[in-house]
Amino acid sequence: MLLLPRKWTVRYNRLYAGSTSWLFCKIVGVTIEIRGQENIPKGANIVASKHQSVWETFSLVSYLSDPALVLKRELMNIPFYGWFLRKLEMVPINRGSAVSSLRAMIKAAKKAVKQDRQITIFPEGTRKTPGDKPDYKIGVYYIYSKLDLPCIPVALNSGYFWPRHQFIRHPGNMVIQFLPPIPPGLSRKEFMEELERRIENCKLPGRDH
Repeated sequence: MLLLPRKWTVRYNRLYAGSTSWLFCKIVGVTIEIRGQENIPKGANIVASKHQSVWETFSLVSYLSDPALVLKRELMNIPFYGWFLRKLEMVPINRGSAVSSLRAMIKAAKKAVKQDRQITIFPEGTRKTPGDKPDYKIGVYYIYSKLDLPCIPVALNSGYFWPRHQFIRHPGNMVIQFLPPIPPGLSRKEFMEELERRIENCKLPGRDH
């Protein structure tokens, strides 16, 4: 894939995501329910997703046309895997260098926007166990304010079925909910409160429902 045109790499990535989700369903006994895809506008936008498991780091690509995932720069230095991320033209961020890192991130994000891609970010920065106190970082607002695009919040309950730091997977109904877009132009306080409110107030089933 590294030697082929980028469009082939994107197709392979979607195939990998789809086949892994299929195996997850068949082996573990999970059903995956996608809600609200009609809320994703055509063209470039920002997708801000809750982060509870490894699953959404690779499988959200199955439901977006060509996402540009915001991720740690260190991942792009891993042999082969990191090279693959570079070929996909993801958006790296260096957490150790605040100002220069944010500028570089926005530069990469603006390039993706020109290609009508979805800037995809996990605004809490790390996986959260279901029920944990929310911790939304300001980086998502920085992207929102600089790109002047609608932001689609994403709620999910994947942590019940693919838990963080655990080998065991659990059967049940996994739900991914794309919520109505937040329009561009809100203040920092308005945006952060609205993003958290929409995601955290979205009632999704637990493992036993």
